[in-house]
Amino acid sequence: MSRLNNLFQQKNKRILNVYCTAGYPTLQSTINVMRSLQENGADLIELGMPYSDPLADGPVIQASSSKALQNGMTIPTLFAQLKDFRKDITVPVILMGYLNPLLQYGFEKFCAKAAEVGIDGIIIPDIPMYEFEQEYRAIIEKYGLDFIFLVTPETSEERIIKLDQLSSGFLYAVSSSSITGSDKDFSPVETYLHKLQSLKLKNPVLVGFGIKDKATFETACKYANGAIIGSAYIKALESDDNVEMATREFLNGILN
Repeated sequence: MSRLNNLFQQKNKRILNVYCTAGYPTLQSTINVMRSLQENGADLIELGMPYSDPLADGPVIQASSSKALQNGMTIPTLFAQLKDFRKDITVPVILMGYLNPLLQYGFEKFCAKAAEVGIDGIIIPDIPMYEFEQEYRAIIEKYGLDFIFLVTPETSEERIIKLDQLSSGFLYAVSSSSITGSDKDFSPVETYLHKLQSLKLKNPVLVGFGIKDKATFETACKYANGAIIGSAYIKALESDDNVEMATREFLNGILN
């Protein structure tokens, strides 16, 4: 059984998935950040692979990506850093990134390496459903990786059901069609999450975009299995040069 399936079997409520950018705040921060997240209550880590043109990311994550690229983060560097990460990190870890750098690296080579180091799944927001089915699904499944699709409030019910069938691990429910980190009223999102609940999907649902504090985390958890926090955590790292302390304070504020 995959680590993701195992997680959702053992704990199917209040799952906290935290996004961090590989190579941020410094090139060598990656494992330290992941370890701090695990030690302070993150159930799942979404590790972002920095890219120069990240379509779905807001200014905070874009800035962290730019900094990580300036620091020298690349896919080969990331895999070198992750070589022995499973000695310390037991929680599921998924890689989030965009298709272009993966094609440059070699898509199958990327999946093989991800599986080899102990990655559990991948999120690639700019792979269309049709291309996934035709070109990428067989490769991803060959290496035993979960693949997580995103759905939004504008996604039709028929398409949500199809994306749920194609996803494994969990389904990523984007709380709005905006970019990550948007500061907005969360209440209209509740109607959308209620609709997702009524569809009786096969995958657990985690809500992302706009989850930034205890209140939004608790609201998301009312209607879904948990939530994904990204920009708010990156901001906490940005304003504190002590990764362990910043992570402890931030996650305490969400979970306690």
